[in-house]
Amino acid sequence: MAQVLEFKLPDLGEGLTEAEIVRWMVEVGDVVAVDQPVVEVETAKAMVEVPCPYGGVVTARFGEEGAELPVGAPLLTVAVGEPAEAADPSASAASAGGRPARDAGTGAEGAGEAKGSGNVLVGYGTSEAPARRRRVRPQRTAPAAPAEPVRVNGRARTAEPVDGPVPVISPLVRRLARQNDLDLRELTGSGPEGLILRADVEYALRAAAARGGHAEAPGTEAAAHVAALPQAPAPALVGGAPAEVRTPLKGVRGAVADKLSRSRREIPDATCWVDADATELMRARTAMNAAGGPKISLVALLARICTAALARFPELNSMVDTEAREIVRFGHVHLGFAAQTDRGLVVPVVRDAHARDAESLTGEFARLTEAARDGRLTPGELTGGTFTLNNYGVFGVDGSTPIINHPEAAMLGVGRIVPKPWVHQGELAVRQVVQLSLTFDHRVCDGGTAGGFLRYVADCVEQPAVLLRTL
Repeated sequence: MAQVLEFKLPDLGEGLTEAEIVRWMVEVGDVVAVDQPVVEVETAKAMVEVPCPYGGVVTARFGEEGAELPVGAPLLTVAVGEPAEAADPSASAASAGGRPARDAGTGAEGAGEAKGSGNVLVGYGTSEAPARRRRVRPQRTAPAAPAEPVRVNGRARTAEPVDGPVPVISPLVRRLARQNDLDLRELTGSGPEGLILRADVEYALRAAAARGGHAEAPGTEAAAHVAALPQAPAPALVGGAPAEVRTPLKGVRGAVADKLSRSRREIPDATCWVDADATELMRARTAMNAAGGPKISLVALLARICTAALARFPELNSMVDTEAREIVRFGHVHLGFAAQTDRGLVVPVVRDAHARDAESLTGEFARLTEAARDGRLTPGELTGGTFTLNNYGVFGVDGSTPIINHPEAAMLGVGRIVPKPWVHQGELAVRQVVQLSLTFDHRVCDGGTAGGFLRYVADCVEQPAVLLRTL
């Protein structure tokens, strides 16, 4: 007899207590293998594909897409084990998913020579680590060529798949298409091997907007390029006034709201700022990039300045343990940086930033930024920061008073770098000027320490050679 096992939403770590179902990856009646991803969920920190530790046939799913489930709630049930009397493939599939006992086992509970899941999910042990991760993927059937080329998504297309999986990896791409009622099978991917990228979806949406919202109608590429992405529909008018619109504070947005509120409640923060002449820093970056090799980003240079400043003023690389009434000073710098994504503001963390050079920092910033925009950041890459760098100059603003990323003790804000009149060597000149602001926890230091930190950062921006003293 097949054994029906219940797979519950596991503890995804980092203190998360709930998750939202974004997309089911299996249907009732599907055969699943051990460690095969079965559902895509969104937590307050990241988008996660959840693998099932059991192999067999899916007999039930719990929760629709968009529903929130607490940790420990049932996700699905799986019938595992194959009856010995099953003689034909259809009977085998109905009872045990048509898979050998070695794949359908659950460790101690599986039948025969069952092997456990190699994925360590909290609440689901593993009896043996597999040599590699196994998952079952449906095979794509051969595409059928239409009689004549068809223009789809503004490009000529010569073949269209009849069946099989849509070539999409990013969950954000799927979500963007789903929210705009766009059929991904109608798109031509511009990525490797026809992979559909976010740019392809946005291009299709702009083309549809240019054609009045009808994706099947012909339109010009020029109109598609200049048309803006469709915005959320305006609220309906009630008696001449806009109707009330309510947006749930959940997922990333809810987590950010909770963290910022806690920061304001618990941290007595203060802000100081200074204008700095960044002309020499920009020249130094240009010279570094002209020398060949990997390009160095501006944020990497600012990060290098931050770590040097924290070595001189370690009080700002700390946190307050309110229960113990102690200031905890860290011996390492895990540098967080603010990144704006479609899911909201996230703060990826560069581990051991103090031990990295500008080239290494550039590569890590690029990797984490791309992962943030694609929704691939893990909870571990979004936690554990000791100091945050916030480059809000990318939004075209000069200054801000940042809210500290609780439980850290400080955040450095950097505005846009723009040409401004500046007294240089006793004469008025046009220089590249930037505003720097530091918000700090007044419990960990006084204004003298915070001012010294900010002044040192400004000196390094104005005279990058100052950094040589700390190397």
